[in-house]
Amino acid sequence: MNWGTPPWTVDFRPEPRPLPASADFAVIGGGFSGLAAAAWLRKIAPDKTVVLLEASHVGSGASGRTGGLALSDVAVGPLEGTEDVLDTYRETLAELGVASELAFEGVYEIGRAVGLRDSPIVWEDSGTLRVVHEVPGGTVDAGKVVSGLARAAAGLGAAIFENTRVENVEFGSPHALQTSAGTLCAGRLFLATNAQSAALSGLSETSQAKFTLALMTEPLAPRALESLGLGSGKAFYTADLPYLWGRPMPDGSVMFGSGLVDLGSDAELAALDIAQGVAAGLFTSLEWRVRGLHPALGKVQFSHRWGGPIRFGQSWQLFFDWHPRSHEALVLNGLGGDGVSFSVYLGRWAAETLAAGRELPSWGKIAETD
Repeated sequence: MNWGTPPWTVDFRPEPRPLPASADFAVIGGGFSGLAAAAWLRKIAPDKTVVLLEASHVGSGASGRTGGLALSDVAVGPLEGTEDVLDTYRETLAELGVASELAFEGVYEIGRAVGLRDSPIVWEDSGTLRVVHEVPGGTVDAGKVVSGLARAAAGLGAAIFENTRVENVEFGSPHALQTSAGTLCAGRLFLATNAQSAALSGLSETSQAKFTLALMTEPLAPRALESLGLGSGKAFYTADLPYLWGRPMPDGSVMFGSGLVDLGSDAELAALDIAQGVAAGLFTSLEWRVRGLHPALGKVQFSHRWGGPIRFGQSWQLFFDWHPRSHEALVLNGLGGDGVSFSVYLGRWAAETLAAGRELPSWGKIAETD
């Protein structure tokens, strides 16, 4: 596997300990949503035991490989009951003591339709790209969010196990989780694996994993950033195709992302090498495309190339529901590339559902399959 190196640093490692035989709650997946849920479970139910199981290292999947754009909506559009997502995201990070470099200064929605007359961005990319709207949202340092959530969860008493893959779940009362470190019996589960281990979540037939790509330029001079229309520090994404998203970074470099590699299985994802095949070709195209956006980028060099796994439901559906085989096992999946703010928001919601009976939303239902 060679997924490249993102610009973020995750500097949390859990204390080594033996896997317990049982727990009140087990969380599968050490990304934004799983870590947020583990921390929040311990915060609202301190008398209950919480174990988080991560197949690799915390943040090794989509969460540590994201671009760090925090938005108020997901690809499917506004979701009922989530109007407070950005405020709750900010409040949750603050309550858990997570340092995130969060900046909610708005995000540019750019497109090839008629844009704002005084658009700060004027780029050439299959037509002229201009700012057409400014939407709520902003940016975070994804590595600091992952690390901070992990420290918060561990500090509140959750037991975090890295390199502990869940190989099978025998749903029952309790659930028996067969892991690479032994068997764990848990009363309630939260499956937050997103792109990976769809079979555990019961979503193999109703969703598809993809691999998304990003790169980052060398630091640019302030004059170049101003000429690109990025002097304000605001992130951006296109409202039409071909898709492009990105953000300026604190050191003056600029991140750009686009392109998807279709994946047929977890094994195909695990074997993916961004230096070969389809991914390599997409990176070449993206570099050529970025250099053609504006004269200030014409000779730019790139310091980072990386990618990350995401999962889409049919028609962009997001899944947030009880597992088809158990109403004691909650599933969150299908966030696509829009999970920075929603993953923490819904991780907190999941904890409140599992520990305090909070009602699940009307959307997010998982269809039962034979």
